[in-house]
Amino acid sequence: MSQSLSRALVILGMLGEETRSLDQLANALDVHKTTVLRLLRTMEADRFVQHDAEHKYVLGSRFFELANRALEQRDIRTVARPHLAALNMSTGQTIHLATFESGEAVYIDKFDAKQSVRMYSRIGKPAPLHCTAVGKVLVSARPRAEQIEIAERIEYSRFTDRTIDTPERYLAELQLVAEQGFAEDHEEHESFVNCVGVPIRNGTGETVAAVSMSVPDMLLDHAQVLGTLPEIVDVAEAISADLGWRPGSDT
Repeated sequence: MSQSLSRALVILGMLGEETRSLDQLANALDVHKTTVLRLLRTMEADRFVQHDAEHKYVLGSRFFELANRALEQRDIRTVARPHLAALNMSTGQTIHLATFESGEAVYIDKFDAKQSVRMYSRIGKPAPLHCTAVGKVLVSARPRAEQIEIAERIEYSRFTDRTIDTPERYLAELQLVAEQGFAEDHEEHESFVNCVGVPIRNGTGETVAAVSMSVPDMLLDHAQVLGTLPEIVDVAEAISADLGWRPGSDT
């Protein structure tokens, strides 16, 4: 990869996190401002970045066009979206869709809750594998040898007192998820938030995504969230059917 391309990608990554000035970008890259300005002008000409009146740089409209096209080209997201919208409408709760990519669980769609409470997740952001329902669902579908490798490399960041913190506990949790057919996040990622996740399968029976619902316990307690499992399973099975899966076809 060329040095200029590498620097341009780093700039886009930083602007994806927050707006930055020319000085901030140059300092972060440890290069002269003229080098960064040349890259910014090239990207600005193609609408990948733009700057405001205070000369703070942000991602431009071209970047979002490409991002939306990339998401639209994902068959799972396209097929799942009307089902997820219906689930969000009927429950009023936060609904996620995630896939397993390059060793990470990545949110590829999200419907926010109807009330004012919002989850920290966002489309395109990886979900921690050890403490989210979608992460557990997706990893539990991997071969056991790969599960062990994943379990050994996870850093086990503790988000709450309930967060799984060892490979042994995580592998036991994955076994449970595989046996029961769904995963829980019982206040493991965010305090006072419960989540349940279910696999989505393609025509061969392979788990290609996971759908989940997250609810603050001020609205529904843990038992009540588990009570919504049949509705989430129905949605996951409807999406799976649209992807070509039929019960028993993966056996």
